[in-house]
Amino acid sequence: MAGKTIHAAGGIVVRNGARPLIAVVQRAKDEHWVLPRGKLKLNESAVAGARREVVEETGHRVDVREFLGAITYRARGRPKVVQFWHMRAAVNPSRDVTKDIVAVEWLSLPAAVQRLSYPLEKLFLRNVGRVALRRRKQRTRRKTHSHAAKTKTRRRGTKAGGRKSHHRRAAAPRSRARKLAGQEAHSRQTTILQRVLGRLSR
Repeated sequence: MAGKTIHAAGGIVVRNGARPLIAVVQRAKDEHWVLPRGKLKLNESAVAGARREVVEETGHRVDVREFLGAITYRARGRPKVVQFWHMRAAVNPSRDVTKDIVAVEWLSLPAAVQRLSYPLEKLFLRNVGRVALRRRKQRTRRKTHSHAAKTKTRRRGTKAGGRKSHHRRAAAPRSRARKLAGQEAHSRQTTILQRVLGRLSR
């Protein structure tokens, strides 16, 4: 009879920077290179456990993105399921790694696949790693387009503002001219009225 299923979780962790790099870790117990992952605690959700394990094993804070899939195999005669999420890591570490990990390396996708010790993880990373990197590029492209659109809008606003300012400056002399013309008209009316009153008083 098969034993109870072991549940674990981890991440395909991509570090921010000009060149995307993926984290692989070396375990102390057997010196094997694996993806950052580990068993879930009692009543711990898979995504919470994945984040916790990745932070403990890489030392980097992470932003958890989309679910990428799972691998399953037998460990000590029991079925084991490991779920993985795409994660984005900060450039610099924020803490020391757990004592169970002796090394952390950030590698290109092909180098990370090559470094892993288990064929199943190699195959998994080769497939989902492309998805994680592709989505990174899509986000970068969207941010670039968004920034360009905002810049273009600001420039349009500046030009529009410039035209409005020009119109206001052009309108100012006309306003003064109308004011002067009104004053002259009022002066002429006053002069004419004074003349009429002068004639009547004679």
